[in-house]
Amino acid sequence: MSDVIESLAEVVPARELVTDPDIILAYAKDQAGFCEAGAAVAVVMARSVDTVVATLRVATEHQIPVVTRGAGTGLSGGANAIEGGIVLCLEKMDRILEFDPEARLARVEPGILNGVLDRHAREHGLMYAPDPASRDISSIGGNVATNAGGACCLKYGVTGDHVARIGAVLADGTRITTGALTMKNTAGLDLNRLLIGSEGTLAVIVDVTVRLLPARPACGTLVAFFGSLAKAGEAIVRMEAARNLSKLEVMDRGTVRAVEALIRMELDTDAAAMVIAQADTSDAAEVIAAAERICEQHEASFVATTLDEVEGKMFLEARSAALPALEKLGHCLLDDVAVPVTKIPALLELCASVAEARGVVIGTFGHAGDGNLHPTIVYDGTDEASTAAAERAFDDILRGALALGGSVTGEHGVGTLKRAYLERMVGAREVELMRGIKRVFDPLGILNPGKAY
Repeated sequence: MSDVIESLAEVVPARELVTDPDIILAYAKDQAGFCEAGAAVAVVMARSVDTVVATLRVATEHQIPVVTRGAGTGLSGGANAIEGGIVLCLEKMDRILEFDPEARLARVEPGILNGVLDRHAREHGLMYAPDPASRDISSIGGNVATNAGGACCLKYGVTGDHVARIGAVLADGTRITTGALTMKNTAGLDLNRLLIGSEGTLAVIVDVTVRLLPARPACGTLVAFFGSLAKAGEAIVRMEAARNLSKLEVMDRGTVRAVEALIRMELDTDAAAMVIAQADTSDAAEVIAAAERICEQHEASFVATTLDEVEGKMFLEARSAALPALEKLGHCLLDDVAVPVTKIPALLELCASVAEARGVVIGTFGHAGDGNLHPTIVYDGTDEASTAAAERAFDDILRGALALGGSVTGEHGVGTLKRAYLERMVGAREVELMRGIKRVFDPLGILNPGKAY
C-alpha cells in the first residue's frame, strides 16, 4: 500500500497525513463492543474540504475503502476502520462557518461538538435542540450520519428534523449541496433525508446548516419511583399520550442502583423503576401537576416535583450518569431499540425477563417517551461464558423488540453491530433498494463498505 501513501502525500498536507501505526490503531474503532476493525493504511486528519476532496480522489483512483470518522463516540461500529483502507477523520473541521440569529440558522463544519454549538446559540437566546447524551463529546457530522436523538426528541425530534442543508463530497471528489434554507421545499427528491442517517455510506458530509430554536424557559421537572415495571410503563404511556412533555425518561432498578453507587443521590434502590419527566412550556406547572396525578394513579411509591431549573438539572444528573455507572460494573454492550410507545411496558418486562433467563445484569434506561430504550448488558469480557451470555441476551432483546413492532435501532445506527438484523426488520427487497441507492452515489462502493446495509 506504499503507492496509496505516496499518492496521499502528494495531495494531502503533511500535518494532516498520519502513517504511524500506533496512531492509526488509536483511530481504528468507535465505542461499540463486539465489532471488528481492520488495519487502515493511513489516517487523514482533514482540516479543509480540499483535503477531503483530494483524499477521496486518491481512494477512487486506487479503489480502496474510506471510513469517515468524527469524534469516535459511535456505538454501532460504523466508524471502525476497514483493512487496507483510509480513515478520513473530520474532528479538526470544527468551526462555525456562519451564524445568523435573525434567520435562526447556523452553518457548521462536521467536527464541531453538539454541545459547543448549543452553548454558542444560547449566547444569542437560541438553542440547538437535539441533545444526545454524548452532546459534549459527539460531533454534528456524526449526529447527522446516524440521525442521533436524545432526551428532547419527545418534543423536538431527532437531528434530521433540524437540518436545513448539507454540503457533501461524493466518492469521486465531486461536491454537492442538498436541502434548502426555506421552511418549505418540495423540489425534487429529498436528498437531505438520504444523507441523514446514511452512516457515511453515500457521501462525506463537510458542512451542515442547522435550524435553531428560541431557548426554552425554565423547566418543570418530576421524579417518580414505582414498585413494578408494569405500573411505571403504564404511567409512561399515559403521560406520553398527553403530548405536552419535553422529556420522559426511565431507569430500571439495576440502573438506579448503579447510579446510586456512583454518585450517592439517596435514590430509592428498592424501586422497580424511576421515571423523570420535564416540561418547558409556559404552563409547565400545570403539565407537571397532571403528570404527578398520573403517577399517583399508577401507584407510584414516591413523587417529587420542582419548577426550579437548577433542581431539575440535579434530578436529571441521575439519568445522565446511567451509562457511566453501569460501566463501573464491567464491560457493557449497549443496545438501542425502539418500539411503539404503547409497547414500552412490554419492552421493560422483556429486558427484565431476558436478564433472568440469561443470567446477566441488564440495566435498562432511555427515552421512554418516544419508545427508545437502551438495555445495557453488563458482562465479564475476560470470561467466554459471560461474553456468550451477553451476546445471547443482546439477540433476545433485538428479536423481542422486532416482535413488538419495533426497530433494531432508534438513534445509534446499524453500523456492523446490527447489520445482520436489518433484513429481518425491513425485508430483503427493501435492503436491495438501499444498496441500489448506494450504487448511484458511490459506484465503486468505497465509502464505508460493509456497514449499515
